[in-house]
Amino acid sequence: MTRDKVLAILKQNNDYVSGEKISAGLGVSRMAVSQAVKSLRNDGYNIISVTNKGYLLQENPQIDKLTIGELMTYLPEERIEQILCLDTIDSTNTKLRELAFDNAPTGYVVIANQQTNGRGRRGRSFVSPKDTGIYMSILLRPDCLPHECPTITAWTAVSVCNAIEKVTGISPSIKWVNDLLINNKKICGILSELSVESEGGHVQHIIVGIGINTNEESEDFPDEIKNIATSIYAETGKKTTRAQLAAEIINELDAMMKDWPHERDRYLKQYRKLNITTGKDIKVISGNSGKNAKALEINKDFSLKVMYEDGTIADISSGEVSTKLST
Repeated sequence: MTRDKVLAILKQNNDYVSGEKISAGLGVSRMAVSQAVKSLRNDGYNIISVTNKGYLLQENPQIDKLTIGELMTYLPEERIEQILCLDTIDSTNTKLRELAFDNAPTGYVVIANQQTNGRGRRGRSFVSPKDTGIYMSILLRPDCLPHECPTITAWTAVSVCNAIEKVTGISPSIKWVNDLLINNKKICGILSELSVESEGGHVQHIIVGIGINTNEESEDFPDEIKNIATSIYAETGKKTTRAQLAAEIINELDAMMKDWPHERDRYLKQYRKLNITTGKDIKVISGNSGKNAKALEINKDFSLKVMYEDGTIADISSGEVSTKLST
């Protein structure tokens, strides 16, 4: 943590900061500060040291690290205490599930620079290359029954859209129920996993996983998905500071947890505004088959009202839809 705190102090100051001031503020030795600076330099940070003046961090736009030290620039220390930031993990959802059963508190977050076994919906893999995207999961412990939980996924989609717009100026659209798009290509997927008590039927916890393609180049995507997936950078030509975006997402999710469920109308209004599925011909996918339909509207419970080709009208609260009909 000394290394991370030294980095945060240097990033928050535009002038030299003395080693003495840093050591006093952190309650560590001058040697510990010196070792932290050496470690940061080894990671590529350009830190100048001048006798009787101290240390100065020169910004390098080529450095885009997702670490606790970087997050501390944007989040208060008390929030940082409930964040685990890892370089590589198989799946942030899997790791957070372990922590949830070990009594991790609501709001606990796991973030990784890379996932080796990232998971999407319907058992698909979520490509999670190193040091380009944001892969994070948050733990929620709502006091509710299972049937009240599906709306959280839609609320999360709104929250992530808000964060992306605040940081980048770009407002993604939402394909029902939880895919975020820019220029009709996917940049973000959301996977919610629910754990329920076997006896009382109450919710033990919800883990919401969020994967965002942030700074990938167009050629970084495998051939099988490059026509449907993209990144914020590939669509805008502008790099995003991943730590800043991750921190803003955490802020939005913290606000969401306070709002749920009494602010439903506000989130529903924004969800309907951002959603691009309604009015389109779609395929409703269930299991290994699908049925053609027309997407009519988003209901008050965030389910999708559809009309099938035979005129039957139904409300879909789970599953998947595709806006590309097969021939």
